[in-house]
Amino acid sequence: MSEQPHSPPPHRRRYRRRTRRSPLRDTLRAATSHLPSRRPRDCGSPWRPWPVAGRLAAPILTVLVTLAACGGDPGGGTGTVRLTVGVFGDFGYEDLYKRFESAHPNVSIVQRTVEYADHHKNLAARLATGSGANDVEAIEEGYIAQFKAQPAKFVNLLDLGADDLADTWLDWKWQQSLSADGRTQIGLGTDVGGLAMCYRRDLFDKAGLPNDRDDVSKLWPTWQDYLATGARFTTEGPEGAAWYDGSGNFYNAILGQAETGVYDRQDNLVVDSNPAVKNAWDLAIRGIDDKLTARLAPFSPEWNTGFQKGGFATIACPAWMMGYIQDQAKNSSGKWDIATIPGGSGNWGGSFLTVPKQSRHAKEAYELIRFLTAPEQQAYIFKQTGNLPSTPELYDNPEIVGFANPFFSGAPVGKIFTDAARNLEPQYQGPKAGDVRSAIGNGLVRVEQRKQRPDQAWRQVLSDVTRLAR
Repeated sequence: MSEQPHSPPPHRRRYRRRTRRSPLRDTLRAATSHLPSRRPRDCGSPWRPWPVAGRLAAPILTVLVTLAACGGDPGGGTGTVRLTVGVFGDFGYEDLYKRFESAHPNVSIVQRTVEYADHHKNLAARLATGSGANDVEAIEEGYIAQFKAQPAKFVNLLDLGADDLADTWLDWKWQQSLSADGRTQIGLGTDVGGLAMCYRRDLFDKAGLPNDRDDVSKLWPTWQDYLATGARFTTEGPEGAAWYDGSGNFYNAILGQAETGVYDRQDNLVVDSNPAVKNAWDLAIRGIDDKLTARLAPFSPEWNTGFQKGGFATIACPAWMMGYIQDQAKNSSGKWDIATIPGGSGNWGGSFLTVPKQSRHAKEAYELIRFLTAPEQQAYIFKQTGNLPSTPELYDNPEIVGFANPFFSGAPVGKIFTDAARNLEPQYQGPKAGDVRSAIGNGLVRVEQRKQRPDQAWRQVLSDVTRLAR
């Protein structure tokens, strides 16, 4: 039953009956009926009711001047352009925002960070409704095909001069965010994944395993060898430490090495027909059965705690994972190192910066994303967070190739990941690849949590992804 509207108290009713009508007051009300009853915070004043007019001309003038000052300026009434940037995870942009603001005194930047899946779901909803999107929106590679199929929802960066920059990026990276007809570019590339294996030297030592990165790489030329090494670790290693973090990341790394993933190049969903998808699933199930996994969901609070407390010895490690590890495990510098991934190489991740059509400051937003994705800034980000540049001119830059990360025991991360990028053959990402990957990961979590048997979980995965593709 709906709640009935409240009647005004008796004293309020009596007051309204005595109030005399003012033609001037009625005129002002009609002119300002679309405005909020309180001033926006951005106007720089404390919140308080709009001045009541009807007695003197001065209060009326005050209201009109206030409206003129705040009416069309979302930046706060000072002439400042306020750009909002929507991201997920750690892009490492805080210092770069300050540099951009210093060079553009009329611009202020506000970053809004949301969890990975929610960020992309929110963006899809805001584009559908036509409101609520940020001036700049980050999109991960698993979702870029879905969004570039809606080019009318984004500013065409070719119209702002981005076509002159096309050679800045790896060719396949540029193509990933280009519309099917080649007429609309919706985003500029930030990073690419690359793939290696991060591991805890101290935990390897306690398990009697070699901990030198070259010797470690020789332990696992294949994923089967990796699981066999894990069995040794769980038998001889320290109590409370699992071999790897969770099945979702393990699965993504394996599938990321396949020529074809969950979609073919004709945008057909091939989860049930591509042997590589089921092979990655079966290997993940074997790891669960052999009790090699810490059963942690990526980006969960428990996952973060696992980094902090040494809850697992290895983790599949795209370049961007380095920054996450450094942030979550601040007290473990020198305990981590990086080795070759089983299978030798692969790709997992990488993102783009886009400007939705909803932005009221498309020109300034484009200038910002052009700045953030330029080679100079990508080089800076790599050294700060590990995000691997998508601009190939940096792969021969001695400062990048020769960069060693002291947190990871001086690992030559510049050479490790630029070599991975040179050999990288990107996997095609279909319209809803990100959602499909999440559905498969959720299936593995249900098995890890003993909510379903592997065969039950796989059947539900097939049902879930079929529904997603409709």
